[in-house]
Amino acid sequence: MPAKEITTYTCKLTSDQGQTLRQSLEQKGFQFKELAYTKFAASQEKINIALYTSGKLVVQGKGTQEFVQFILEPEILGEARLGYEDVLNPERLLPRVGVDESGKGDFFGPLCVAGVYVNEAIVKDFEAQGIMDSKSISSDRRIATLAEVISKHPDCVSTVVPIGNEAYNRLYTKMNSVNKLLAWGHARVIENLMGQRHRMKPMPQIAISDQFATSKEVTKSAMMSMGKEIELQQRHKAESDVAVAAASILARNEFVERLGKLEKQFGLSLPKGASKKVDEAAKQFLEKHGEENFGKVGKLHFRTSFRALGLPEPPKKPFSYRSRKTSSS
Repeated sequence: MPAKEITTYTCKLTSDQGQTLRQSLEQKGFQFKELAYTKFAASQEKINIALYTSGKLVVQGKGTQEFVQFILEPEILGEARLGYEDVLNPERLLPRVGVDESGKGDFFGPLCVAGVYVNEAIVKDFEAQGIMDSKSISSDRRIATLAEVISKHPDCVSTVVPIGNEAYNRLYTKMNSVNKLLAWGHARVIENLMGQRHRMKPMPQIAISDQFATSKEVTKSAMMSMGKEIELQQRHKAESDVAVAAASILARNEFVERLGKLEKQFGLSLPKGASKKVDEAAKQFLEKHGEENFGKVGKLHFRTSFRALGLPEPPKKPFSYRSRKTSSS
């Protein structure tokens, strides 16, 4: 049993385990609520539980340890895990770099790529703070709070590369590929981090990022001189790793802050994502500020741009893993 009582716990559940957990919580009188990106979220005195669509379960609150030991482990998991995380997954404490981005699916605002170095002590500190993938956190205020925890940690090394809309549109025109643009951004972040390797104790052997392209070679071929000194591991759902989760939080916080500055600069609400609400905001922007300023706030290859400008939309590409990961509405 951990010497210090835990207040945050995460693990992965199968679909059957998730269904069993929900039934158990219903029987125990938990109150259910709507929460973005979750299959369900429930709470009771001293404890909050959320099962995300990815299968990731997050338990938080003063009652976490008791819940895990007396409900989750015996009723759902069927095994004792609490206190044995390092044995079950020794790789989680290895020194490494995590990379992630924010703004890829948002018409308005920049693309921000961030990288974070962690070691054993940092991993344990971050897990205790409840640091998880930014897409699992619906509150911008919570994102900002965690971003401060990450950036101010004395042993953590981090960097953020924001690609403003004008630079983004210029790079996309040159590369004609979101994947190539992302690969460059990830490579740039890793290079920036390795430029601070004198602060990393011990040195990382791997860098972890999400696999956003069909071929892993897209990112590997973009790696720069210092970045080639460590192994790049591209994984599906890499945000389950705490280093990548921390990077996702820094990237999202940078995106939210820069989007807010654009709203103040142009005096308009610029919604996140890509939707009918975004389409309406794009048309309002054009009416107020004209086409000559459109590329200062939007990603012009999105279909949103074509609709707002009254132009024929480009033909949709046949479905593939790549198009699913980089599609723009």
